Amino acid sequence: MNILIAGVGNVLRGDDGFGVAVAQNLIASSKFGSEVMVFEAGIAGIALVQELMSGYDLLIIADSIQRGGAPGTIYLIEPKIPKIEENSPVELHQSLADAHYSDPAKVLMLAKALNVLPAKVFLIGCEPAGYDELGAALSPPVQRAVGLALEKIESLIKDPSQLDDLT
Repeated sequence: MNILIAGVGNVLRGDDGFGVAVAQNLIASSKFGSEVMVFEAGIAGIALVQELMSGYDLLIIADSIQRGGAPGTIYLIEPKIPKIEENSPVELHQSLADAHYSDPAKVLMLAKALNVLPAKVFLIGCEPAGYDELGAALSPPVQRAVGLALEKIESLIKDPSQLDDLT
């Protein structure tokens, strides 16, 4: 099984850099074999779509997401990816016009339309404390959550059947 782990976010905006921090830690650890690719996507949506063109069976995205929990809360979810046909041409243009700075949902929609989206896609999200302060580092709860996300990803790689419970 070919697996892509993509760290998404903007390291210049505090807790929005969570996904990139996860990717950097995974790259530094070199724990996985050749079947696992770790990709630091940053905010470049098109780069992620291009990487998906290499062909993967599973995509795990690490990103900060707001769901109303306490800062540092980790979520494992299966994102809902809208069909490209469900958008009007104007909505589609507005959604994808600047794919360089896309959010993951837009990137996933584009990857699906291009038929390069893996059959299984999951998001390991972290509740941010804040990301409005330009240049700020990760907040302490989100920094601690990076370690929790790494443990969860390692567990999922060792036993992908855990993901079946989410589908």
